[in-house]
Amino acid sequence: MATSSFSHSPYLRIAASVFGAILLSFGINAILRPRNALELFGFEPPASASDKALVDSLVVIYGARDIFMGLAIHAAAYFGDRRALGWILIAGSGVAFVDGAVCRAHVGRGEWNHWGYAPVLTAVGGMLLGVLDGA
Repeated sequence: MATSSFSHSPYLRIAASVFGAILLSFGINAILRPRNALELFGFEPPASASDKALVDSLVVIYGARDIFMGLAIHAAAYFGDRRALGWILIAGSGVAFVDGAVCRAHVGRGEWNHWGYAPVLTAVGGMLLGVLDGA
């Protein structure tokens, strides 16, 4: 009896690499343009210079996080095991969920900019783990 091996599709690795590229671009943007990254979350820039310096530093940390996630996805897609890549994508969906929850709690909007792609990360990650492979 033949079984499906959907989890080995090269298209899943390509999809994961697209997510990795998006995360890299968000991270680079946050480091080079912290105010723009802050606005993408819907936050207003702080008024005082000391608050601005603190927030800019925190946005750079956020940028480093996104660059790490993007590079981890690319490394697992290119060198790693599809199951490791799947779990990295599923973990990334958790990050997207938290980002959306922060937007909702502190800005009152913008959560679906994050929650909209979290299930896609989970779906691609799950497919890489073999949830659609035949028995």
